Parts: sequence; C-alpha cells; structure tokens
Amino acid sequence: MSEYKVTSTISLKDRPTKVVIDDAKNELKKIRKKLGELQDTMYAHGKYAVLVCLQGMDTAGKDSLIREVFKDFNARGVVVHSFKVPTELELKHDYIWRHYIALPARGKFGVFNRTHYENVLVTRVHPEYILGENIPSVNSVKDINDDFWNARFKQINNFEKHIADNGTIIFKFFLNLSKEEQKYRLLRRLKMEEKNWKFSPGDLKERKLWDAYQICYEEAINKTSKEHAPWYTIPADDKPSARYIVAKIIYETLKTYTDIKEPELDDDIKANIELYKQQLNNE
Repeated sequence: MSEYKVTSTISLKDRPTKVVIDDAKNELKKIRKKLGELQDTMYAHGKYAVLVCLQGMDTAGKDSLIREVFKDFNARGVVVHSFKVPTELELKHDYIWRHYIALPARGKFGVFNRTHYENVLVTRVHPEYILGENIPSVNSVKDINDDFWNARFKQINNFEKHIADNGTIIFKFFLNLSKEEQKYRLLRRLKMEEKNWKFSPGDLKERKLWDAYQICYEEAINKTSKEHAPWYTIPADDKPSARYIVAKIIYETLKTYTDIKEPELDDDIKANIELYKQQLNNE
C-alpha cells in the first residue's frame, strides 16, 4: 500500500481517483476483524494512541468509511469526532484547541471526520472565516497572506510532531474523489428520498469552488506530509476499495510496532493461577 503514501511533492491530478480491488468487501471483513483484535491488545498495552484523520470533498465517503472500517472494534476502544463549524466557545481559543482536547488517550483510536486541516482548507477558500477567530494580528482579509498560511502549516506540523513524540500514531487520509463521481453522488441524494436529508444547496456552491479546493488540498498535503504524520491519497470513487485500502494501511503500519504486546501477568499472580481457579470452583 506504499503507493498511496505521500513521500515527495505530488500533483493531485496525477493521483488516481478510482481503483477497484477484487472482493474488497470480503477482504475488508477479514482485515477489520484483525484490526479489532489488535486494538484490544493496544488497549491493554496502553502506550500508544492512534489518530486517524479523514479529509475529502463532500460525498467522498468519510461517514460510511468510518462505519465499515471500525465496525469490529470494541466500543470502548474508538472515539469518533465530526468537526463542524466552530462554536462560540471554540472560537475563543486557538484553532487547534478543539482538536487537541479531542485527541485519543493511549490505548484508544480517535477518528477525526474532518480535522484541524479545515483551518487551511475551508478557511483558505473562504478567508473571511478567519475574521471570526478574532486574532489580534488580523484586522481584515488583507492581513491573511502567504506568511499567515505558512505559519499555520508550521503550527500544524509542530502540533503533530508533539503528539507523535508522545505516543500518538498518526494516519492522514485524503479521499481523492473525482468531480464526475461527486456529481453522481449528489444526484443520488436528490433522487433517493431517504438520502434527501444529506443534501444541502451549499453543496452546489462549494462544488463551484472545486478547483480552488484541489489547489489548497495539494499544497496542504505537500507541506504537511511527514514521516511521523504521513498523508495517504486514497482513490475514493469506488467506496468498497477505498475502505479496504484505508484499513489495510492502518493494520500493516501498526503491525510494524513490534513492542505492542499484551502486558504479562505479575509473577505472583501467574504462580497462583491454579489457586485462584480452585477458589472460584469451590464457591
């Protein structure tokens, strides 16, 4: 799965949006079971947390990917956060604060459905949103220049390096959807009554900004894909294959951490296992 990892400067238009893997649904079932078992071990081990960051254009399949990839996890072992427009409280803090307090504890998986990268994506396409953060050095959109964005990329890199150094294993997935497939999925939401609730007229307004978003995604990925926090561009036009690829990348990467093992019992407890069995059987 190394072909999806961003290790040098990329152009999104050169990255595939569709890969079809044979029997992807059944292959996913196998690997997500292994992931669930591995998470149990990580929970007992208690030294690493896992942060899975999902980004992509509207209809890229983030929600369904979360549902299918983490289906076999113990509920205590995974926490999903879907970040919406910042609240009044969140805007009173720096833009990373709400993401920092949502980070997974050691032994757990955290999934960010939309992430701290919204602050260099949506806000870059709509710089007027930055004014709502009430930053002392920003008094108008004119103050939001290249230096501002480069500083944010540096802040994000520092944030990720800090949490990685303290035991968080980071995965960042960009679900690379084609514009044609997005059109199909939006039309499907309109045609199927049970899917109507997912549609918003705002989806069409944002679709008109497709090219601007692609430019912003490309720069964000190129400036923040690091060995301790790599980006993966996942072909998203075929949902079953995208889910399988994400699950396989997570599993194969975590298996390289050979120190992740269930803790051994204390010698005294281990020596008295038979005694404890007898005590229970004699009740």
